[in-house]
Amino acid sequence: MFSGKTVRLSAESEILRAAEILRAGGTVAFPTETVYGLGANALDARAVAKIFEAKERPGWDPVIVHVCDRKMLERVAEISPALNAKTEALMAAFWPGPLTLLLPRTAAVPDSVTAGRPLVGVRMPAHPVALELIRTAGVPVAAPSANRFGRISPTTAAHVLEDLDGRIDAVLDGGATTVGVESTVLDVEKMLIYRPGAVTVEMISAVAGAARVFAGEDLEGAVPESLPSPGVGLRHYAPRARLVLAADQEEMQERIVKLLGFGERVGVMLPEGWASPAGAVVFRWAGWKDGDGLARGVFAGLRELDAVGVGAIVCPVPTIGGLGAALRDRLEKAARRS
Repeated sequence: MFSGKTVRLSAESEILRAAEILRAGGTVAFPTETVYGLGANALDARAVAKIFEAKERPGWDPVIVHVCDRKMLERVAEISPALNAKTEALMAAFWPGPLTLLLPRTAAVPDSVTAGRPLVGVRMPAHPVALELIRTAGVPVAAPSANRFGRISPTTAAHVLEDLDGRIDAVLDGGATTVGVESTVLDVEKMLIYRPGAVTVEMISAVAGAARVFAGEDLEGAVPESLPSPGVGLRHYAPRARLVLAADQEEMQERIVKLLGFGERVGVMLPEGWASPAGAVVFRWAGWKDGDGLARGVFAGLRELDAVGVGAIVCPVPTIGGLGAALRDRLEKAARRS
């Protein structure tokens, strides 16, 4: 099924080589400002199939398309007059950036990209390496996160190789990502956020009118094949270790003591300034009110604790606004049993 070793390319000198791989129908993992994406030519169904194969991703889960300019957007999405004003306002405010817009797809987009749905998720990444790669390749790039399906999202090239070495053609190493959690996903017509991210509901509402966040009750009776967006209603972002959430510092300590009492090897995502718990393996996270720092470190911390072989990871759940909503979403999905 897979042959050879994945090539690690330098973002400083080998973007052209990475672009040539994409144009030839291959797969390249590359940095965006959010997480590393696993890219293939979005208009080539055979290339897109390689993403699903490498990730072991089910075919019912759609992938996001990345573009570098308006002309490329028009190759994959049709913006109706009814959506034009809102779409233009959102693009002007947040592109390039971590906002994915669900828009009507063009006939050029293969069914595999949207899982047969009428809408395609599109965004213009803010990372200069991602933009240059797409521009050089000259094709829109389908790219979910560059990890095995359901696992922790990657924020470095090394994380990509942990999951996908030998399963993809190349990884373009552009260093660590800056946001650390995936893009916000917005259905423009419904003004419904299916996945929270760095672009918040308040920011979107201020630009394009009232938006709301997809809620648990929206999932009632739903089956996976009917879910509208990547990551909705499923166990995602999960470490191999059992993830145990805590509301605050006191509950965190109680859960650690209990797990240690059962003979478990315990890791902890420890916010800056909190007391270090005896007996636990510590990942030193960011300050408890530092949303940017917490987001940048969450996936790296879970991976680091997984790598040392803990059986359980205790993680307090941030209560802050802004990026706090995205962090809560990721941690709650990662802690699900199925």
